[in-house]
Amino acid sequence: MFEYTKQILLKVSFDKVLFTKELSKAVTWLRNDETHLLKIWCVATFGHIYYDVISDVFSKVSA
Repeated sequence: MFEYTKQILLKVSFDKVLFTKELSKAVTWLRNDETHLLKIWCVATFGHIYYDVISDVFSKVSA
């Protein structure tokens, strides 16, 4: 599921709303260890564009 999530996020990364929606869905599906890996991957891959979105979505998960 982790690899599939990465593929989806790469495909929707052109649109901030879609990216936010798909990232939010993904963090509810993935196990805790996969969620941590996804956060690292997202920051490395999309941090320069969507750091605010990534921070917001993952702060809701850890809360």
